[in-house]
Order: sequence, then structure tokens, then C-alpha cells
Amino acid sequence: MMKIPLLDLVAQHQTIREEMMAAVTRVFDTQQFVMGAGVEAFERDAAQYCNVKHAIGCASGSDALLLALMVLGVGPGDEVITTAYSFFATASAITRLDAKPVFVDIARDDFNLNVELLERAITPKTRAILPVHLYGQCARMDVILEVAARHDLPVVEDAAQAVGAEFRGRRAGTMGLIGAFSFFPSKNLGGAGDGGMMTTGDDELAAKLRMLRVHGMEPKYYHQVVGINSRLDALQAAVLGVKLRHLDQWSEARRANAARYDRLFVEAGVEEIVLPKVHADGRHIFNQYTIRCERRDELKAQLQNAGVGTEIYYPVPLHLQECFAFLGCKAGDLPETESAAGECLSLPIYAELNAEQQQYVVEQIAKFYRG
Repeated sequence: MMKIPLLDLVAQHQTIREEMMAAVTRVFDTQQFVMGAGVEAFERDAAQYCNVKHAIGCASGSDALLLALMVLGVGPGDEVITTAYSFFATASAITRLDAKPVFVDIARDDFNLNVELLERAITPKTRAILPVHLYGQCARMDVILEVAARHDLPVVEDAAQAVGAEFRGRRAGTMGLIGAFSFFPSKNLGGAGDGGMMTTGDDELAAKLRMLRVHGMEPKYYHQVVGINSRLDALQAAVLGVKLRHLDQWSEARRANAARYDRLFVEAGVEEIVLPKVHADGRHIFNQYTIRCERRDELKAQLQNAGVGTEIYYPVPLHLQECFAFLGCKAGDLPETESAAGECLSLPIYAELNAEQQQYVVEQIAKFYRG
């Protein structure tokens, strides 16, 4: 029996260990651990990678979303349109500002916000639109931006899973007014702990975001506004700077592994699953390779017994979470979201995954459905 984890960060680390240790050692030698030249260098490199004017590091992807909404003035009584099929931080950033998340159902093919339902969710209280680029594939930003422009609404992109993804030649996080990224270790570009980043092409917004992440302080010990403490550590910047140089290679390996999965599943004739939909006008970087499948929970248990790691992203959609009961949502309100929550399963897709391992995963799934 093979042992195939959902994600093998040890295998990734072995390929860059010497480079990584040298970068971390340089930080210890300087003894400058918070912000500083190393963070600024990473921000410049990240901005260049994303093809955007400004990249502003912060402490987490959750804070990146929070700061983006803070700088736009989102507050009590406001509404922010988003999706319920996402990680908790997407909606918690809204509610932490005493604003209301307004959930729009997802499209069945790509799990992203259904743009055909977007405009009808807009009300006089709508303050922003927050689409999520789920699993590493961009939402349909052409329609989202067109609707937003017509209603004079800013767009904040939740690109936590989509660093390097593209829609019609533009990188995730650069199409809206602000992009928000996560560097949680499991991401394609993952740190050695928490970390995040915001991107924008607006000079004024960039300056405000930089101020808000350090308690609203500018200059030192002078506070124009009440910000938060959300700085990117120099150690994280060093780790991320090393990994950024390898990111496209890893993302292309994930894309190749996704194509191999597609081919192997077709060859195996497994009709009980639906493969990920990849839009021809974008670049999917496969933070996850997520299938729809019959008897999902049974399949997950069988794969675990066979040594294959999997994950369910996400078993309870946000509109049905207990903490959001005050919104008054109920089962059946978002049928495609709820369907995805009950049918989706993510398989190993990391860059170091080899053809033999993928063949084993597919064989185990085929074996499960053939009984």
C-alpha cells in the first residue's frame, strides 16, 4: 500500500533546503525580525510577479481581507456581496467590521461566484463586491468588473488560493481595486507560518494600507486612524522570497499533474466523478484538484484506508455555519453551494507528486466504484 499525503511539504523543502537555510540565516544575522529591508524586497518581487504597482505584506490572508475592507470604509450597516463556498475568513472579515455578508450562489462548473446572480444581490446598502478565486481558478472577472463599474462599487479579490492564476492575461489580485493573498503553508506560495499580502495599483490606497497594518501609525508614534497590528515578519519574507523564485515551476507541475489526472480518469472510465472544469481563457494554478463524486464520504474513508490523503473544502458552507445564524439563511437558499459541499473532494496535486502515485490514486477510486 502506498502512502500519499494530501500535501507533502517535506518533499518540497528538500529541493530548496540549502537556499532556504541561507536566507533564514541572513535574517538571524541581522537580528531584524519585523518589517525592514527584507520585507520591502519581497514586496517588490511579489508586485513584479503579480504585474501590479504595489504589494503590501501583512500577518495573514485573513488580515489582508480585513485591511482591504477597512481601507474602503466598510462598516456597520454596509453589505458586501461574496460567496458562501469559501474559507471562513472571507465572511469573517466582513462581519468583524459589523457589516453584513450577502451570499450569492456559485456556478456549478467552477465553484466560483455565479455572475448571472450578482446584480440582483446589489442593494442601496452594498459597499463592495468580494469574489473568491477558489481552488486556484479566477472568477469571471469580466462580468464582475462590468457590474461593479455600473453600480460604482469597488471589487476586492480574495486571491488566497490563486497566486499566479490568470484571467484573460491578467493576474489574480490585480483586476479589482485590491487583491488579498494568503501565505499559509499549504498554499502554492506558502510560508513557514502565517502571512498575507494585499495588492493594488492605487498609490493612495497603498499608502493607507501600509499605515493601517501598523496601528494606523505615520510617522512613528503618530496615529491618524485606528489600525491593527498586522506586519509581515522578516523571516516569513525570507522564506517567501526563496519560494517565489520557484513558484511558476511548481504551479506548472501542478497543472501537469491535473492534466495527467484528467487523462487517467478518462482511461479508467470512472463515470461517478466529475473532473474540474478549466476555463480556456485563464490560468488555473490548482491550489486544489477538486472532483465531484457520488458517495463522497464513503470514498474519502476508503481512500484513507488505502493510504491516500484527501480533504473536503468545505463541508459546511458559510451561510449554514452556526455563527452566521443571525443572517437568517437556511438550507436550500444556495442550492449549488450546498451541492458542492456535499459532493466535492480534493485529491493530492502537489508538484512533487509522481505519475505512479497518481495512477495509484485513480486505481483506488476506480476500485471503489467498481465494488
